[in-house]
Amino acid sequence: MAKKISIGATAAITALCCLATFQGSYLFLQNKFEQKYVDNALLSTGMTAASGSGNSVSIQLGGSADSRDFLTRVTNKLAEVDSLYRNYYIGDMDDERLIDSVIAGYVMGTGDDYAAYYNKEGFESLIQDLEGEMAGIGVNVIYNTDYRLIEILNVTAGSPADKAGVMPGDLVVTVGEEKASVAELGYDPSINKLRGEIGTTAVFSVLRGENYTEVVDFAIVRDKITEQTVMNHVYGPDKTIGVIKISAFDATTPVQFVDSVETLQKQGCDKLIIDLRYNPGGELSSIVTTLDYILPTGPIIRIFDADGKEVKKYTSEATELKMPMAVVVNGNTASAAELFTSAVRDYEKATIVGETTYGKGCMQTTVPLSDNSAVSITYRMYSPPFSENYHGVGIVPDVEVKLDEALLTKNIYKITDEEDNQLAAAAATFYD
Repeated sequence: MAKKISIGATAAITALCCLATFQGSYLFLQNKFEQKYVDNALLSTGMTAASGSGNSVSIQLGGSADSRDFLTRVTNKLAEVDSLYRNYYIGDMDDERLIDSVIAGYVMGTGDDYAAYYNKEGFESLIQDLEGEMAGIGVNVIYNTDYRLIEILNVTAGSPADKAGVMPGDLVVTVGEEKASVAELGYDPSINKLRGEIGTTAVFSVLRGENYTEVVDFAIVRDKITEQTVMNHVYGPDKTIGVIKISAFDATTPVQFVDSVETLQKQGCDKLIIDLRYNPGGELSSIVTTLDYILPTGPIIRIFDADGKEVKKYTSEATELKMPMAVVVNGNTASAAELFTSAVRDYEKATIVGETTYGKGCMQTTVPLSDNSAVSITYRMYSPPFSENYHGVGIVPDVEVKLDEALLTKNIYKITDEEDNQLAAAAATFYD
């Protein structure tokens, strides 16, 4: 499976993700089904808001005897190792890198599978990611394995790329003022040349037209871009069905989802297929707002503490989306996307089609530290409106359909409606 990328953000892509955006890797977004900052529940851990430090927190040292003993042992051992390295190591040492590595090692050692440590720069990127904004030219791309070039998947309306005339289907053939060949340079290095800060210029050339014989040169100034997490189109085999693909849930998703529904309705669609395949999840407020638009009055999500006590419930208002729906999922549908799936099924708003989902029913909170770095900690479990938590087991679809084997090596964004047997199975549910 090839990568799908939004040019301009900074998060790394992990080996666990065959399809992700530079807005964040699969696990990165999966772990971000969370509140952004510390809340009252953290008071019980001994953390309080630090005076004059914005969103950061300070830890009230003291705690239990076990905690004091642990910190003493850690400090003594670290001092011993530090002394040895400063006396004997022949290389140079970066103190900031060492501090980051120590904290990252602690977080890893806790056994919290979904925890993360962000240094100052990483935390700034995280906030931008959750807000759905980044620096770039406004295109999503995939790797075209046939030509070994970068293919423009779509162009954000009103973006610098849109204004410059970049078109979906263009193949990026050279990058940089030196016109380095994408085929020779390679995919990731070429992407890095397209990325940059606001106000700088992305220089590249594309091939387009019949047999890709036309060459068009671009020099586009990068600007702030709103990530496009929702795409829509009329289903090819049945013009009464609209397809909405949600790649992740960030701050921009609810508005984009509503816009997609209204666009498809104006085009004559009275039924919806919502494609959540390879959707790793996202932010709590995003999924709650999106589901509030769809669901009738009632609970959306129930949140539980470590003792199994319900500590928070989000609810939906009376208005609801009244359209027949099917939701398509697979093994890489996770976290907030699973909540979407389970919630619409709980209210009998949609039939679920595809393969058993990932199975992540815990949530994290990201706590800023005094130096503007942050840690993300798993601190709650959550459940859908009425059904049970699916952590570790996933959600079994109502209609189980595996993607045809012939399509497994094809990029999900390059599979046509006519080829996609999972979309076909979803469409069939409207007539059963």
